[in-house]
Amino acid sequence: MTRNAAPVRSRAAATSNSVALYQQVKDYIARKIQDGSLRPGDRLPSEHELVAHFGIARMTVNRALRELTEQGRIVRVAGVGSFVAEAKPQSTLLQIANLGSEIRARGHDYRCDMLVVERVAAALDIAAALDVRTGESVFHSVCVHFEDGLPIQLEDRYVNPRVVPDYGQQDFRQQQPSEYLVRNVPFDEIEHVVDAVLPTAEQAVHLQMPATQPCLLLTRRTWTRSTPVTLVRCLHPANRYRLGSRYHADGNPVFT
Repeated sequence: MTRNAAPVRSRAAATSNSVALYQQVKDYIARKIQDGSLRPGDRLPSEHELVAHFGIARMTVNRALRELTEQGRIVRVAGVGSFVAEAKPQSTLLQIANLGSEIRARGHDYRCDMLVVERVAAALDIAAALDVRTGESVFHSVCVHFEDGLPIQLEDRYVNPRVVPDYGQQDFRQQQPSEYLVRNVPFDEIEHVVDAVLPTAEQAVHLQMPATQPCLLLTRRTWTRSTPVTLVRCLHPANRYRLGSRYHADGNPVFT
């Protein structure tokens, strides 16, 4: 054990009351995969490097890597190291897209206007979705995403404060809510449901569209270690936005 590992161990021990040390290692790696710091095929830090970074036993690091391997997140090659697994074939409907990045990649201007960031009492449906008591305080945010000045998505989000206690203190002018959550809360389950709906009068105003025109409603829930993180409803004017994917014949997605 190196001398400078002790302070790191102290910090890890200080946060291990509610999260096991091996889980902290898993979350650390999962977060880097989710935010793009580690991409498919990239080599992970070695067991020795992770031991030194966290100041914990090699057996603990080994358990974290073993479970990540069992979950299909990484691949371990004997005598070589551990690598981020190649992304499994999946529709963008099953991914959490970074809307700002997608819009900028098309060479268009992106803007996100925050309308609401507040604490509210969870109604019955929100409480059930987030697995909290009816009336319990949860975070609520509403924002509108723009492409070249035209609104293309109204995002209405509820967040579990037990999982993300600092959500309400964030400056979402710097990074929009979805980006913040992906970067800071490792998730291991996603549920997406798409419906065709008509907007309410208020929603139509925010989206600058007639209330008689249809919308696509994408409802998403995410979990971390079986605990619900967020429920978000993303409303898109049907004539301005499409949901879909393109695949090679072998089932792998085409990235353009």
